[in-house]
Amino acid sequence: MLLEAVLGACADAGIDPQEVDGFATYGEGHDEAPTLANSLGIKDFRFSVISSGGGGGIAGAIAAASAAVYSGIAENVIVFRALAEAESGRQEFVRYHFTSLYRAHGVVSAVQSGALKTQRMLEHEGVPREAMENFVRAAYFHASRNPEALSYGRPLAAHSYRESRMIADPHRVFDCSREADGAFAVLVTTAERAEKLSGVPAYIVATAQSGYGEDSGNFDPYVTSGFGGAADRLWADSGYGPGDIDVAQVYENTSGPAVLALIDHGFTTFADAGDFFTFENLTAPGGGLPVNTAGGNVAAGFVHGMGLVVEAVRQVRGTSVNQVPDAKLSLFIAGPQAQLTGSVLLGTSAAI
Repeated sequence: MLLEAVLGACADAGIDPQEVDGFATYGEGHDEAPTLANSLGIKDFRFSVISSGGGGGIAGAIAAASAAVYSGIAENVIVFRALAEAESGRQEFVRYHFTSLYRAHGVVSAVQSGALKTQRMLEHEGVPREAMENFVRAAYFHASRNPEALSYGRPLAAHSYRESRMIADPHRVFDCSREADGAFAVLVTTAERAEKLSGVPAYIVATAQSGYGEDSGNFDPYVTSGFGGAADRLWADSGYGPGDIDVAQVYENTSGPAVLALIDHGFTTFADAGDFFTFENLTAPGGGLPVNTAGGNVAAGFVHGMGLVVEAVRQVRGTSVNQVPDAKLSLFIAGPQAQLTGSVLLGTSAAI
């Protein structure tokens, strides 16, 4: 699957796979860049990096790839992630993400750890439960129109969401990501070269990362998605703000941290979350901020969030199945409440 994804990315850009000279990935996968380079017949292998932090490492991998290209270390870097559930190690999630501080109390999965701050967000900060419901229903609406999604043709009704079984309060089964086999790859190269390749390029406007840590989770403020100053740095470095963004893709192991990430990026406040997180506002083509327009992890399928990056690119290129009209700025938010969080802002040529 990974080889097919890389070959597809190269074909889309119109380059020979042997021109690829670097790789960047993240998480705890077993795909080693030298093996991948040998399989592709790459003659000049110049760069390789694996970003840590689970799904939050996606932004780090993209940032590393862009830094390598910008500095001249490499010219054509593939950012990738592939998962085959039976072999990927995802079923051993507890082993490499949760220490005894969590395990001693039965917290052994992202749906449980994410529920702690999500419940506090609802009770103490006053965010309505409907914010999560509408976020999820928007993702399922988009997935129902996406032939590549696991939920293609199956939108989610409000009563179906509310009647679904509870997994870790307040997360119901539809709040949870859907593990899947798959692979995604994107090519990062210079802006100058991208203009000469086939297809419409998506430009990396800015990236930002923040270390968070999942060993204890007791931070001030407690109700946080873990981005710290990353969101502020993203806006400062890019010269844009939340009001400029046309569409957003938000990583979600579960919906609660994704809702919180949008709040932490300044799209709304705790007090106004009920007005912002409506089904109409979150759906394409006419919503104020359509989110997860291919379905996201919860409705399209979880390949460690990499599908969200591809959809962010498609929105800039104008090729999404749920295209936002005249989208110039497309935001990707990686791994809320993971050990490493980060965001990537993509744009059209008019945005840089």
